Amino acid sequence: MKRIDALTAVYSRLQDRIVVTIMGAVAAELQSIGHRPNFFYLQHAMGLASSMGLGIALCRPDRQVIVLDGDGSLLMNLGGLTTLARYRPRNLVHVVFDNESLLSVGGFPTATSTGSDLAAIAKAAGVPRTATARTLDEFTRAFDEALAAGELTTIVAKVEAVGPSAFVTDLGLLENRFQFQRYLAP
Repeated sequence: MKRIDALTAVYSRLQDRIVVTIMGAVAAELQSIGHRPNFFYLQHAMGLASSMGLGIALCRPDRQVIVLDGDGSLLMNLGGLTTLARYRPRNLVHVVFDNESLLSVGGFPTATSTGSDLAAIAKAAGVPRTATARTLDEFTRAFDEALAAGELTTIVAKVEAVGPSAFVTDLGLLENRFQFQRYLAP
């Protein structure tokens, strides 16, 4: 499964939800499908998308928050899983695109390339719902189930180590920040 195909498959479900992405390929591919003011592309903060998503989910329990993360980013902040599990926001879905590499910074292998299981790690950390998806059908089904469950969920989507030709977005960092801030305002 390709990450761009997974993003495209769930794109329509992101319209009324708060979306935080990690840097690099995830951000570039989501923006290539179509930017929305409810999307925040967390640049220059590898490992912190789940932490930012958690903060938003706790401050805005009336809104569903989707975090689009990567395996390298999650591995940089494994403690984020225990913090997610501690607070268990019912309105947070954490999607981890696992391509077994640090694709956005050169393609170096991550620990998942040698067998580390991120869904099992999330489960052991205390995340109540976890799933691993290897096909587009499995991913869309897991995503829809997570949206309906109303419970903290981590979905690990195993994707190919391919990405966009460039890992940048056209939207300026400050413009994205202010646009997203206005979107979140009550």
